[in-house]
Amino acid sequence: METLTAAAAFAAMALVVPHVLLGLVNKTKAAVGGRRGPPVLQTLYDVRKLLGKGAVYSTTTTWMFRLGPVVGLAATLAAATLVPLGAVPLVAFEGDAILFAYLFALARFVTVTAALDTGSSFEGMGSSREVAFSSLAEPALILTFASLAHQAGSLSLGGMFSPPTGVHSAASTVLAVGSLFIVLLAENSRLPVDDPNTHLELTMVHEVMVLDHGGPDLAFILHGAALKLTLMAVLLVRLVMPVVPGLGAWGTAALGLCGAAVAIGLVESTMARLRLVHVPQLLVASVCAAAFGLLLNLR
Repeated sequence: METLTAAAAFAAMALVVPHVLLGLVNKTKAAVGGRRGPPVLQTLYDVRKLLGKGAVYSTTTTWMFRLGPVVGLAATLAAATLVPLGAVPLVAFEGDAILFAYLFALARFVTVTAALDTGSSFEGMGSSREVAFSSLAEPALILTFASLAHQAGSLSLGGMFSPPTGVHSAASTVLAVGSLFIVLLAENSRLPVDDPNTHLELTMVHEVMVLDHGGPDLAFILHGAALKLTLMAVLLVRLVMPVVPGLGAWGTAALGLCGAAVAIGLVESTMARLRLVHVPQLLVASVCAAAFGLLLNLR
């Protein structure tokens, strides 16, 4: 019974929850702006529509361009099996946190490679920015994991992301939450790092890398991006909110994800996009917060 519940929860998280989360973010932004906004499941409708269309491939692209969206989505789905949405993840072993980070890196690598395969200098510009920002976001993520692993005495995500105990643990957890939230915004191309709705050539980062994709390929990219946002939001929720045994764990996770969506929407509604030269400063601050939290745990 527990196995079936875990499998059903994983299926919901992989298929529906990411689009509900994005819908709540858009609804929050619309409410702040005095608008109704699109339906909560609008992104799911878009993905379903794209899956029914055909794809157009340039003669200058190779197999890497077609492989990128598929491998990117597969890597993100594999990472989803390691995240403890409820009480326990679908797959857990010692050191799965390292695999989780590497799967995200693999998804980014194939996306950047597919963008470069087009031979477009425009997409090359976006790929360069994506790699530059990720080179600062990844150390913050790894340092946060190191701090939580030392605190929990485990390299498994299920053990690392649990409520803190003790004054020093609580202080380091607050720093980890702040660092992880900045990484969430940067890794998912959200404001103030990037604007997912922009079409201004000089400021586009992630969106410019997928301009040549269409049909099912674009659907895979959009769904993978929504799932990645959900996975990082789940980690934040598990770090902040206590785990309730039994079926209450799923209700706690759902409530926490709604709060995370509202928080992201409020940030995007109240902050403007940072200039590109100021984005590294924000990411360096995230690295410093994670490093300081690790130092607190090492005392």
